[in-house]
Amino acid sequence: MRRSRSDRPIRLSGRPRGFTLVEIVIVIVLTSVIAAVVAVFITKPVQGYVDASRRAELTDAADTALRRIGRDLRLALPNSVRNAGDKCIEFIPTTTGGRYRAQCSTQPCPATEDALDFTTADTAFDVLGGLNSAPSRGDYIVINNTGSGTSDAYAAGNTVRTTVGTGATAARIPLSPAFQFGYESPSNHFFVVPGTDQAVSYVCSNPGVDSAGSGTGILYRISGYGFVAAPTGCQAIDPSTTPVLAKNVSQCSFSYAANSAPSVFQRYAIVSLRLTLAQSNEAVSLIHQVHVSNVP
Repeated sequence: MRRSRSDRPIRLSGRPRGFTLVEIVIVIVLTSVIAAVVAVFITKPVQGYVDASRRAELTDAADTALRRIGRDLRLALPNSVRNAGDKCIEFIPTTTGGRYRAQCSTQPCPATEDALDFTTADTAFDVLGGLNSAPSRGDYIVINNTGSGTSDAYAAGNTVRTTVGTGATAARIPLSPAFQFGYESPSNHFFVVPGTDQAVSYVCSNPGVDSAGSGTGILYRISGYGFVAAPTGCQAIDPSTTPVLAKNVSQCSFSYAANSAPSVFQRYAIVSLRLTLAQSNEAVSLIHQVHVSNVP
């Protein structure tokens, strides 16, 4: 009986399938060479991207910090900006302000009107035009702060600052206790200082650069510590509770330059802010100047 073709044994090829060790080694060597060549062209662009991202983050952090300080300074009480050193700047913030009623429409003053009396201790006054929102009890009313003598809002026993009483509205502000302001404002202006903030300081603590090329300093915002008549230095910092405005500070300086020309009223001043942030040998320096009005 003859076998069919399908019953015949299949003859396998004499050459084994797969790769030899030599072929694998050649592939590994070629792949390594190609990877090394590609890495030469990719490393610098990738490193450049990382560096650019780091610089962008540092720039954004520094710009945000300086803009925050600038915004607060523009709302500062006239003649309240000062610095006890080039690593800090202090001021008294304001939330709003307006014009007080200096005199009534007729004499004697009608019951619907309440003018602010500067000749005796007064208990309330009208706001001309009203405020956007009523001040809170415990806020401060400041009138004609010139920053010197008894007209210094920082000083104890001054004649320019008192507290808001109960029941304040946008149109009438009670004073508690009754208070006699020392001098009228040339433009009948008053300012409202938040009782929770009182004075505010921005302090740059421990600026420098460590061995890794990163800044060691921290920029803090301190508030609610009261009014200090004659500070001998920057405000003390409690790192556990003090809000942080910026980290990685390598250099910083704050300067306040008022118009000091003889016989010229200090109607304006310039605050210069310089801040440098550094991280991993990348550094960004920004300078910001703020115009401050000193018209009381």
